[in-house]
Amino acid sequence: RQRYVEKDGKCNVQHGNVRETYRYLTDIFTTLVDLKWRFSLLVFILAYAVTWLFFGLIWWFIAYCRGDLEHLEDHAWTPCVNNLNGFVSAFLFSIETETTIGYGHRVITDKCPEGIVLLLLQAILGSMVNAFMVGCMFVKISQPNKRAETLVFSSHAVVSLRDDRLCLMFRVGDLRDSHIVEASIRAKLIKSKQTQEGEFIPLDQTDLSVGFETGDDRLFLVSPLIISHEIDERSPFWDVSRHQLEKDDFEIVVILEGMVEAT
Repeated sequence: RQRYVEKDGKCNVQHGNVRETYRYLTDIFTTLVDLKWRFSLLVFILAYAVTWLFFGLIWWFIAYCRGDLEHLEDHAWTPCVNNLNGFVSAFLFSIETETTIGYGHRVITDKCPEGIVLLLLQAILGSMVNAFMVGCMFVKISQPNKRAETLVFSSHAVVSLRDDRLCLMFRVGDLRDSHIVEASIRAKLIKSKQTQEGEFIPLDQTDLSVGFETGDDRLFLVSPLIISHEIDERSPFWDVSRHQLEKDDFEIVVILEGMVEAT
């Protein structure tokens, strides 16, 4: 049976026929964070490799235009970058400049104003690339996908009497010692319906009250808790019989939100 949301929290909704794909590029940071790990690592490597190659090519071009490559053995000649004798050394100097390694073998001289401008430009752009890519990697690593593996829901939900009231109940617990701060829970009934006017609404979402009015939806999740939805006049299950409940096609999605204490 196909589910709207899997047990591990993954949604089975796939976007198709998206025409305005440029909108993904306007929010490039979120797009990179949402990429799969193999593509994120590829972008991470390319971001640095391309900038190193790009500035390495410019350093080589400056040396070529100034004639530094033609005066390699002329000790009286002051080059733009000492010990730069080809594209490979220009590429290495670009890496040393952007990563601020500074081996001391290749160094820019004060007789090259265009090189000084390029050095400032590469230092600024290199810092921007570092901040952007490190930020993407940090956000991607700190995503709560794996943290959710230690949040356990009961395998079955039950309908039973509690305090002489019919309730839909399930249990949730946290396996880790680090608490979830400001945890809150809500539930949605996913069910297609048809309105009185004849309109068919596929996968309509209806709220299931799990204590919003009383504050019981805000959890202190240090031990397993039983979440209860009272089936009263406001509940979508009020007019549903037990026999109809067993045959009806619907899905209940439970959403637990909160902040991890450690982060």
